[in-house]
Order: sequence, then structure tokens, then C-alpha cells
Amino acid sequence: MKTLRLNDVTLEMDAFKVESEPKRKIAFTLNVTSETYHDIAVLLYEKTFNVEIPDESLAFRGDITNYSTSLTNLYEAGSVSDFYIEITETHQNADS
Repeated sequence: MKTLRLNDVTLEMDAFKVESEPKRKIAFTLNVTSETYHDIAVLLYEKTFNVEIPDESLAFRGDITNYSTSLTNLYEAGSVSDFYIEITETHQNADS
């Protein structure tokens, strides 16, 4: 698992892929449980993020451009869903 930071919230990604052209984009999967669902949902509603993957020396500002979930009812105790999320850079940074 790789560590991802979205707006200073640290998450563990199950899988991820990085693209760099024409803009940087990260596609990743989060394993979300009924216990973590509320906090993850509130975070994702922010839509625009400071994205950091420290192990990859990757950082950029981006928006959610694709999102899906394997299960929509996570209010039942013990439920688990895979959240697939793509975040695309909002603009190219001059120093990257």
C-alpha cells in the first residue's frame, strides 16, 4: 500500500496509477469501511485537493474528474467498498 495525502489527510491506497501527460493525474482505489465512510465522504466532497504521494515525490493541486464505488450503502456495520477515484491536475505548476 502507498500513502496518499489529500488536503493534509493521510490515506492508504490499495492500488494506484500515475499519468503525467497532458496534465498529471492519479487514479487510485481506497478500501472504505462503514466505520470510515463518513470521514471519507466529507473529504471527497471538497472536490479540489492538494495531492501528495511522498514515496513518489509527487505533489500537485487537482480536482476529482472520475469517481465510482463498488457499494453504495455503507451504513450497515461491517460493510466495505472500493472507491475508485481519479484526480487531475488543475493547472501545470511552473516549477514542475
